[in-house]
Amino acid sequence: MTRLMVLGLLRLKPMSGYEIQQILHTNQSDQWAGILPGSIYHALKKMNTEGLVKIASIESTGNRSKAIYEITENGDKEYYTLLLESFSTSSIMLPTSLYTGLSMLSLPNPDLKKKDILNNVVLQRENLEKQFANLVIGLEEKQKHLKQNNPFYNLTYKNIKQQFTLQMDCLKELEELLNNEL
Repeated sequence: MTRLMVLGLLRLKPMSGYEIQQILHTNQSDQWAGILPGSIYHALKKMNTEGLVKIASIESTGNRSKAIYEITENGDKEYYTLLLESFSTSSIMLPTSLYTGLSMLSLPNPDLKKKDILNNVVLQRENLEKQFANLVIGLEEKQKHLKQNNPFYNLTYKNIKQQFTLQMDCLKELEELLNNEL
C-alpha cells in the first residue's frame, strides 16, 4: 500500500517524504491504508535504488536539507501494476480476534468473568468510535481539496463508514448480550 500511495502522490507533483507524510496524515489515509510514517521514507529510499523515483532536487533550510523526489517512467509503470493489483486482491479483513473470542463464549467457561469481557468490549467500541471520528474528519478534509464531486472518493468514503458502523454495531450488540447475562 505504501508504494502505491507514494507513487500515486508523486504523479501529482515532486515532493519530499515529509510532504507526502503530511498529505496522508491530513486526510487520514495513513490510518485506513495502514501506512506508518517511517515506511514512507523507507519506501522512497528503496524505490530510488530501484529507479522508480529519483531525487529531483535538494532543498536546504538552515542546517536542514530535504530531498524532493519525482516519479520516473519505470515508477509510472510500477504504479500502474500496483494499482491493478489493488483491485484484484481481496479487501475483506475479518476481525479474527473478536470472532475467535465470540466462538469461545459458547464453550463452558466456569472461571469467566463476563464483566471483564464487557469492559474490554466497551473499550474496543470506544476506541473504534474515536478512530472513526478522526477518520471522518480526515475524509471530509480530503473532500474539501477535491475540485469536483469524485465518485471514486465518494464510494471509498461510503464503504469506510459502513465498515466502521458494522463493527461498532456488532460490539454494541455484544455489549447488550453481555449486560443481559450479568
